[in-house]
Amino acid sequence: MILICTNTMHKVFEQVQAAVGVPLIHIAEATADAIEKDHIKSVALLGTRYTMTQDFYKQKLIERGFQVLIPGEQDIELVNSVIFNELCLGIIREESRMEFSRIISDLKRRGAEAVILGCTEIGLLVRPIDSVLTTYDTTEIHAKIAAQRALE
Repeated sequence: MILICTNTMHKVFEQVQAAVGVPLIHIAEATADAIEKDHIKSVALLGTRYTMTQDFYKQKLIERGFQVLIPGEQDIELVNSVIFNELCLGIIREESRMEFSRIISDLKRRGAEAVILGCTEIGLLVRPIDSVLTTYDTTEIHAKIAAQRALE
């Protein structure tokens, strides 16, 4: 099997799947499986600008029956900036953690029941104790399903 070990690059999932002869595990589908087990219907999605605003990721969740909430435009920019200008560089700032907590709280007020940490680096910043919502760390979910399938 093959894993694309980043949420945003799932933008090319279909092309990669068509070009190889082994199965790929889609990170959004694996995450949807985990969320379904908890009977959650409305999720917040945090990730890069592309993951939050384009359909390649959100559509997988919507097709599974989830309502997907994303931050407003200013917070999309903030999340994207923290990912690329801090987390990708190994910088973890308490101020950014507080901003993500604020954004998650806002998404909860808008109806989210859980939050998808839809960028492999967000789990470095947002710990379960930093969130008023249950967190679904896509990195962890993707790795666990890959290990399970490899052992089958």
